[in-house]
Amino acid sequence: MRPSLPKYICAVLLALAFVLPTTGLARSTTPTIGFVVLHGKGGRPGGLTAPLAASLQQQGMPVVSPEMPWSGKRQYDADVAAAETQVTEAVRSLRQRGAAKVFLAGHSQGAVFALHYATKHPLDGLILIAPGGNVATDFYRQKVGSSVSQARRMVAAGKGGEPGEFDEFEGDKGFRKVRTTAAIYLSWFDPDGAMNQMKSSRALPKTLPVLHVAPASDYPALLRTKQDMFDALATPLKRLHEPQSNHRNAPRDAAGEIARWVAEVADK
Repeated sequence: MRPSLPKYICAVLLALAFVLPTTGLARSTTPTIGFVVLHGKGGRPGGLTAPLAASLQQQGMPVVSPEMPWSGKRQYDADVAAAETQVTEAVRSLRQRGAAKVFLAGHSQGAVFALHYATKHPLDGLILIAPGGNVATDFYRQKVGSSVSQARRMVAAGKGGEPGEFDEFEGDKGFRKVRTTAAIYLSWFDPDGAMNQMKSSRALPKTLPVLHVAPASDYPALLRTKQDMFDALATPLKRLHEPQSNHRNAPRDAAGEIARWVAEVADK
């Protein structure tokens, strides 16, 4: 016999009463994940890191991609401390938008700065994509050493706020001049300062999850130091991902693995 309509509706509502609370609980315990994505040297938010940001946003993760002082437009117009404040504001904005967990991802020079930032500020995870621009290497010291010495002399003489022209070097582009103050330049290029990659790697919190993306066709110099850089990361919660990609396309080609890894880490 077919049940009467009121009894049928009651039965359906009773069944939903057991299903809906469980579904709601599952959703409430899944944290909203936010991302700060940092571009590389001479880049911009709409450049090489844009496909990664778009992929994350399509999966419902809010993203902030600030233009940093090392962009092609800004040309080191602010020091390291100002850059830290900029990222901190981006993290705060994500939390205000409801992100329960915030991850910092950086590409190339953005990755080296992200390492430094993570040694001083709380994060839920760190993604290093083809990190490059370690100013502490012998190679880099040879390239910009004279400008670093010039900036150091100016700062010591009380002329740190005076503008000047200083050397910058990028592997595939060679030398160029940047016009900024001696103090700002020194904050970025001091081999014992913020952009010393090994120093930052060893100072990471041991509770911080880190994904190191090392593309298989990266620049030869970065491939030679890849394993040493990964081994230096102080946290045991680290993973090495080696996509079939190159330096420029690594943010795009690693987007799927980054999203998968982040989901895994965020659930722990």
